[in-house]
Amino acid sequence: MNMVEKKPVGKVTHFFSNISVAVVKLKGSLKVGDTIEIETGEGPFKQKVDSMQVDHKPVKTAKKGGEIGLKVNHPVRAGNQVNKVKE
Repeated sequence: MNMVEKKPVGKVTHFFSNISVAVVKLKGSLKVGDTIEIETGEGPFKQKVDSMQVDHKPVKTAKKGGEIGLKVNHPVRAGNQVNKVKE
C-alpha cells in the first residue's frame, strides 16, 4: 500500500463558475506540474496544476503568501482546503 502525503498549500477565496477558475490564497509554494487535492463539500478531487496566473499573467511557480488563479476540473467554494499531494 503506498502512502499519499498531503500538505496544506492554501485555501480557495473565490470561484468563477463561468470560467472554472478558483482564486487560491497560498500558504505554501506551488508550481505547474504539481498534483493538488481540493477538499469540497462533495468530497475531495485531485488534479494536476496545468496553469496558474498571478494578476492575469501566466506563471510557472507561485510563492507562499501570494494569490493565484487556478483552472479547476470541478466546482469549488470559498474556504475549500487545497493540499499538495505527493504519491
